[in-house]
Amino acid sequence: MEVILLERVEKLGGIGDVVNVKNGFARNYLLPNKKALRANESNRKVFEANRAKIEADNADRRTDAEKAAKGVDGKTVKLIRQASNTGQLYGSVSARDIVEALEAEGAKVTKSQVVLDRPIKNIGVHDVKVALHPEVAVTVKVNVARSPEEADLQAQGVDVLAQMFEDEAAPAAEELAPEAAEEAAAPAEAEAEVEAEASEPAEATEDEQ
Repeated sequence: MEVILLERVEKLGGIGDVVNVKNGFARNYLLPNKKALRANESNRKVFEANRAKIEADNADRRTDAEKAAKGVDGKTVKLIRQASNTGQLYGSVSARDIVEALEAEGAKVTKSQVVLDRPIKNIGVHDVKVALHPEVAVTVKVNVARSPEEADLQAQGVDVLAQMFEDEAAPAAEELAPEAAEEAAAPAEAEAEVEAEASEPAEATEDEQ
């Protein structure tokens, strides 16, 4: 289906561009969200008659978004969730969770502005895009951890899962150390015994006597 874009749409074009899109995308997203018009003759005339106003309104929204971006860009929110020892969440973090966390930090965004291709399902610090306007996007950090202490470590750049595996491996390595030392010493002791036997004078045989 051919449509006339009423605002910039990523990977499609800008205001006034006539583009060909899949019917489902047009009917389910572009048209109901007033991001485009069907590209028929009557709509072309309506668009051209109102183009100046459409562009002016878009510029005003962009200016407002740029102001709002200052209070959102670079923000970090912490979300404490239960997770397995491999870091997989028992559940997931959705766009709604991120919106609520940002609002708690004084940043107002809507669910539709949070660009999350799929829910977050593991602990860690995740960069999430927030599109405040088709031409204004910022990035927030979502710190998902099992405890506030882990969140603080992750904020410092610590890989808590890697550290946990190292901590678990250390006692095991200490237990194996004595055994490894004994195994390493055994061949050396056997070799020493052989050398000692070889150095002893051979007993005289009956003929030699």
